[in-house]
Amino acid sequence: MSPARPPRSLLAAALAFPLAALLPAQPARAQPIAATYTVSAAGVTIMELNAVLDITDTAYSVEFRSRLRGVASAFGSGELVTRVDGVWQGDRARPRRYISEGSLRGESRRTVLEWQNNQPIIRVMVPPNDTERLPVPEAEQRDTIDNLSAVAQLVRQVRRVGRCDGAVRVYDGRRLSSMAAGTQGRDAFAPARDEWSGTAVKCTFEGRFLAGYRRDEDVETARRPQYGTAWLGESAPGGPVIPVRIEAASRWFGTMSARLSSVGPPGRVRPVAN
Repeated sequence: MSPARPPRSLLAAALAFPLAALLPAQPARAQPIAATYTVSAAGVTIMELNAVLDITDTAYSVEFRSRLRGVASAFGSGELVTRVDGVWQGDRARPRRYISEGSLRGESRRTVLEWQNNQPIIRVMVPPNDTERLPVPEAEQRDTIDNLSAVAQLVRQVRRVGRCDGAVRVYDGRRLSSMAAGTQGRDAFAPARDEWSGTAVKCTFEGRFLAGYRRDEDVETARRPQYGTAWLGESAPGGPVIPVRIEAASRWFGTMSARLSSVGPPGRVRPVAN
């Protein structure tokens, strides 16, 4: 079995699941929005996640910046920055360029993917993938999207039809996963200190690793499905819909919870109202 790894990729995957009209329709063109999430496990903060989403009728860009905090910082220091730019083909996200860069236990890591005719092409992979994981067959990579494109597809779908029913296949250059989601109505969250409150669509999801297993891990264990729940609601009254809370199982820290703590235009983020 491999040693424990930090839960960054799991949280990104939890945010990346696709959600008529449980929520009001949004304007045709929403302005870019920045959001900060506090991630905790067992009541202890382990990560801060900053997201910037710019989603229009024709194109999208999403950026995540994560920083491990507290006990989780033992897994490494610094930030992991992941961003993507893409366009829409009907209701489907079509990424063009995806970049993920940061460090893990002092080791620099960088991935650059580009898509041509719906086929991802690895432009940069540091460290080389074959030193860590079994390769994902090229045929299995076709028609996949990255996890941030799945976030964009999720948000756009909620803004247009208010549901989370669907499935995607996600590839990040190293791992291939399937993710399926379903709408479970909506929940109301009462005002609480430093947390979002209001009514949000409830979406349950299931993720499964399909390929790209670590060479030193037990494949049967890695194949076990992982479950979670995400809620999407208006960032502020009348504001654009974004993820406001996510709960997902982790093999390292038990259940993780990401909660929206501040939101606003890029450069002017403010605490959520109570």
